[in-house]
Amino acid sequence: MTRAVLSLGSNLGDRLAHLRSAVASLGDAVLVVSGVYETPPWGDPDQPAYLNAALLAQDPTATPRDWLERARAAERGAGRTRDPRRRFGPRTLDVDVIAVWGDDDEPVLSDDPELTLPHPRAHLRAFVLRPWIDIQPYGRLPGHGRLTDLLTADPVASDARELRPRPDLAIESTA
Repeated sequence: MTRAVLSLGSNLGDRLAHLRSAVASLGDAVLVVSGVYETPPWGDPDQPAYLNAALLAQDPTATPRDWLERARAAERGAGRTRDPRRRFGPRTLDVDVIAVWGDDDEPVLSDDPELTLPHPRAHLRAFVLRPWIDIQPYGRLPGHGRLTDLLTADPVASDARELRPRPDLAIESTA
């Protein structure tokens, strides 16, 4: 069995619908989804603001590569196209595999350029850390430490001040 934390982001089109489609595409594997946060663009400021969230998923048969394929399938389903000239450009949906844990509850480590685990820049991104804290308040990013410590450390702390919770937006139905 593996568990995975996935980060979701969208800044084109119906941003909330894109986040919802990613969660729906993972189906019963989804255990819990964070709240929604509106965040300024990261890496390339000349684009619209993002909606971001995180989720924890579990599947007894999934490998880390399976999580990556599911993330890519969700992106394709939202019409994501990649512009090689603009690495941090706008997108309908971005789904990143942040961390994976195996049967033994040990983190999976990978230096594969296509799937580095844990995500090599997650510890620097408030838009990943803050939603993840919603679903795992005492969580730890393997190799980096407690999420709350990472969120309050420089340079992440300045980015964290720019995140805006959006309690008016729900990814999953509360009915």
